[in-house]
Amino acid sequence: MSPTDTAAPAPAPPRLDARPRLDLRRYRDLSLLPVLLVLGVIGFIASPAFLTADNLIGVAQQSTELSLLVLAEALVLIAGRMDLSLESTIGVAPVVAVWLVLPTHGTRFNGLGLLPGWTAIPLCLLVGALIGAVNGFLILKLRLNGFIVTLGALTTLRGLQVALSQGQSIVDLPPSFTYLGRAAWLGVPAAVWICALLFAVGGCALAWLRHGRALYAIGGNSEAARTAGIRVDRITWVVLAVGGLLAAFAGILYTGHYGSISASQGSGWIFQVFAATVIGGVSLNGGRGTLFGALTGVLTLQLVVNVMTLAGVPPLWNQFLNGLIIIVALIISRFTSGEKQD
Repeated sequence: MSPTDTAAPAPAPPRLDARPRLDLRRYRDLSLLPVLLVLGVIGFIASPAFLTADNLIGVAQQSTELSLLVLAEALVLIAGRMDLSLESTIGVAPVVAVWLVLPTHGTRFNGLGLLPGWTAIPLCLLVGALIGAVNGFLILKLRLNGFIVTLGALTTLRGLQVALSQGQSIVDLPPSFTYLGRAAWLGVPAAVWICALLFAVGGCALAWLRHGRALYAIGGNSEAARTAGIRVDRITWVVLAVGGLLAAFAGILYTGHYGSISASQGSGWIFQVFAATVIGGVSLNGGRGTLFGALTGVLTLQLVVNVMTLAGVPPLWNQFLNGLIIIVALIISRFTSGEKQD
């Protein structure tokens, strides 16, 4: 038998008549850009004030706190987990921080006054990271159901927030605690710059850093990731702690923006967080999505509310609209993801 008889057959030439298939998954993260454009046109028709600098900057600042929660939730979801306690962390972390800092001086809020005022921000961030770390311990070490753990944390932390604040708004805050929420850099609120920077850093980390890319592997198939040598539990634990840290930082910006800490701060936000994250293309099953898509989800929700406000639609319809957006987004995600579901 000659060598030519055993040679592998040459690959078949590509078919010239074959048409490339349109893969919608490649454009999933850009799918909201036309929606944003349409909302801009509708907003301009509803009110000429829509395209003014004051209105657009106002929309951007009102989006910052929600954006940070969406950033945190997107990272957790990409890793294949879920954190419902973020909406409570945005409120309880600032309350605990000022409770440790502010003394009791005849007001309704009884603080301990143990630490100087400049420590309020580090304390708030530490509390947020600690909440995420405790959630991670319960989920990863004790192997408890993540949904139930974070749901229980949401309720527990909300009760702690109301108890420490005695159901009242806290208004006597250290100046350092309110600076970032009120300051403006180059004519734009500092919170907008900070939020944009954090999204850029997070996006670069997911795209180019080894641990960032590992999140997609963990969310896609944790067992395969563990077999490949990825420290699944450690990375997931860090992501949960970072999520709590970002939620606490969102609480700082929100507190500075409005000049007080409400006893109900963050209540009900988790629905908006999931709405923005899901319509932005982040999969609830893990391993898929980008921070750019999540950010466009936030802007879509905020522009919808802004356009409705300018058009004179009662704000009582906002909750209905957010729920409807989630359902529509799930339907779109079902057909653009290529996933087969039972």
